[in-house]
Parts: sequence; C-alpha cells; structure tokens
Amino acid sequence: MKKAIVWFRNDLRLHDNEVLFEALSWADEILPIYIFDPRQFANHELGFPKTGHHRLQFIQESVQDLRLNLQDLGADLIVRTGHPEDVLFSLARYHEAFSIFCQEESCSEERAVEDKLVANMDTIEGEVNFYWGFSLLHYEDLPFKLTAVPEQFTIFRKKVEKDFRIRPTFPSPEKLTVIPGVDSGEIPAGDELIRHSEEPVTPETKLEKVKGGETHGIIRVKNYIWETGRIAQYKETRNGLLGTDYSSRFSAWLAHGCLSPRQIYYEVKKYEQEVESNPSTYWLIFELLWRDYFRFMSLKHEDEIFKAGGIRKSGIGGYQDAMSFHRWAEGNTGIPFIDAAMRELLATGYTSNRARQNVASFFVKDMKMDWRIGAAWFESQLVDYDPASNYLNWNYIAGIGNDPREGRYFNVLSQAKRYDPTGAFVKHWIPELRKLPSSRIHTPFHLNEVEQEYLTIRLGQEYPRPCINLKDWRALKKKSHY
Repeated sequence: MKKAIVWFRNDLRLHDNEVLFEALSWADEILPIYIFDPRQFANHELGFPKTGHHRLQFIQESVQDLRLNLQDLGADLIVRTGHPEDVLFSLARYHEAFSIFCQEESCSEERAVEDKLVANMDTIEGEVNFYWGFSLLHYEDLPFKLTAVPEQFTIFRKKVEKDFRIRPTFPSPEKLTVIPGVDSGEIPAGDELIRHSEEPVTPETKLEKVKGGETHGIIRVKNYIWETGRIAQYKETRNGLLGTDYSSRFSAWLAHGCLSPRQIYYEVKKYEQEVESNPSTYWLIFELLWRDYFRFMSLKHEDEIFKAGGIRKSGIGGYQDAMSFHRWAEGNTGIPFIDAAMRELLATGYTSNRARQNVASFFVKDMKMDWRIGAAWFESQLVDYDPASNYLNWNYIAGIGNDPREGRYFNVLSQAKRYDPTGAFVKHWIPELRKLPSSRIHTPFHLNEVEQEYLTIRLGQEYPRPCINLKDWRALKKKSHY
C-alpha cells in the first residue's frame, strides 16, 4: 500500500491544488497536514512578532476551514506545531509514508526548510515531491529562463503576453482515504505562538476585516465578479481608500493559497465571454501578473531582496530609531494621511495599495528610516503578506528595486488631496480630527493657536505635531513625481 504525506503550506485549498491532485493520483492513503512553525512567530528586535495577530487569525481561520472541507470528504487535517523538516520526517518514518508532496516556495527561509526536509528524507530513502502552484503563470512556461527575467515589469509583461499560456486548473477531490489512527491535533491559540500578542487599541470605528479560508475566498470571488459586477469598474475604483468594494480584496486569500490565481483568471475570462470585456477586467489580470513578476524576481535575486541595497545592491542606508519607528507604526507622525493608513493597518491588518505606497515612501524618503524595518512591520501586520511581493515592493519604493524611474517620491499632500479630497478616510481613522473642515483636514499643522482652540485640536495634545521638519519637507516635495 502506497502512503503519502500532503504538506499544506501556502496552498490552503482543495480546488486547483496540484499537490493534492498528484498525491491522490499516486497514493492509496494520504496524511494531510499543516504545521505552525514557531520560527515564523519569533519577535523582531524592535519587539513586534514576525507574524502579528491579524495574519495569525487569518491563518487559523484558513486552517480551520481547510479542516472542515477535508472532513466533508471523509478525511481530516492533521495540525502540528514545530519545525516542518523534523515533524514531517518523524511522521514519515513512523507511518512508513516515504513520499511527501508539497508546494515549492521561492524565498530563502522557505527554501531552507525545503532543503533540510530533503536532507532528512534522504536518510530513510524517502522523497519530497515539489509542485509550483502559487502564480498564474508556471515558471516552466515563461519565454525566458528564470535567470533572465527582465528587470522591468513592462518588458516582462509584454513578452509573456505574446504567447500567454495559462495551464488548466486541477479538479477538486470528491473523496479521500487517509492513513488511519493519527491524532488530528488542535489549532494553537494565538497566545501559544505570539508573545505579547494583546490586541492594539484601535479607533472606535467599524473594522473592515476579511475572514480566512477557501470557503470565504470563493464567496468573495462570486460576489465581486458575478453578483455585483464590480469587476467592470475595477480600474476606475482600485485606488479607493474606504470600504471593501473599491478593490477585489482577493489578496489575502491569494497570499495563503485559499484562492488559486488560475481559478480567478478563468472566472474573469468567463465573465468577459458572458458579460463584457473592458480595461477593468484586463487590469485585474494585469495585477495578477505583477504578483507573478515579484515571485519570479525573488527566485532570480534570492536573498538580495532582503538586504539593505536590494536587488540593485546600491548600499542604501537609513536610520533605525525606535521612537521614530513607533510614531510611524502607530499612526502618530502628525501627517493625517499617513496616520490614517497606519491606524487602519494596525486595526485591521490591511490598507490599500495606494496607502501602502505613500506610507512606505514617507518612511524611507521623508523620515529617512531603514526600509527593512518598514518591510518587517508590514510582514508582521498584513493579512495578505507574502515575502516576494512585500519585500520587492519596498525595494521598489526605496529606489533599489525594479522601478525604472530614479528617485521616485510620493508627495503625500497632493496624494491626500487627490485620493481623499473630502478627508473621509482621515476622519474615519482619526476621530480627533473629525471637527476639521475638509479644506484643513490634511494640514492641521497649519492651524494657528486661535483655530486650534476653536476646533479643540491642540497640536501636541489631542493630535501630534509633525515628526519631520516641514521646511525640509516643502523643499523635497517640489521634486516629487506624484
């Protein structure tokens, strides 16, 4: 009897899962497992956990949803806490399941675990079968080798779109036969994994959080594409800031593999055939290609994406001041547009792409901070974190990545007035500024003492003074690209 272990990683779904499909095609019995690796919950030197409570909650919900879906097929999900290379090796040896099936990852920490697992399995003449399933395009179908992936996204996109090949999806299983007699284990509570995991104090406002799991991801796709048809306006609304429908919000489910990018692609193509095809439907696929691009670039550049100089190896520096970092991370910089986005991130584990670009640019270009600290904070907080997209986006903003334009800088005030003209976003997340008129909402630091008294917004008390030198800021803004 052939036995196999199916190690779920960032592929927490049954639909379009090549790992599961191939394991079921080969084995008579399988052991599905998810492993909480304590190394992913260790604390950064500034005191925050590598995986914060928002992302942990999303993972817990996704693992629980996968477990329920497997139970519907007569199986169960085994859950363990420990180093995957050791846990899997012990299970393989004990149950004589010498074949492990899993998804291949692209970044150094994950690949190091893969190497250790292969080395362990070699000692018992076992094998580890890897499958690429994170991206829309398979790297074997690219029109160039991974070592030759273009350094600019536009060149990459144009080349892959000339002969656009998206592989078909894999069918979902209808029934599973599992290795009997294995204790399923409990999903660990947050305080078992994260030290100092108390929830942050957040504004008294409705929190817009998504729930993890394949079930909820599929519901979101159905709602966004078919029930509301909002996909038809995606390009026009994607730079929104408030609510859940200005964007697809697929990113968290994609990051943890609760949704397959190929499944989304074929849903969009079906919509185009049955309803309409327009720039917005194309733009959603365009965004999936950006996601692919970062993943392939992480394979090409490996550890460079995490180093100070980024993929350009430029040797960029920056301050590592704890007080300045906390002002930014907690939304107390004194710049309302920045603070609103950072408070939203702290409260929900999410903020829009437009907001992310601005807060990252402000952190690096205005506060002169080390971009790696900002990237680590995003890693901790974002429910849709994946290492390639996060760190290469920070490379991009810091000017050490794939941006063909030198010295890109975001003018925060012009961005705020363009994307939050009435101040609704700021007022939603910064209640102490709600009395300010729209004309002053983004510049409370220009209020004189009489105005501050009248509006009961004393700078340095109800709301902080700017953490940067405004004279220097005004000079730098004149050079801005945005």
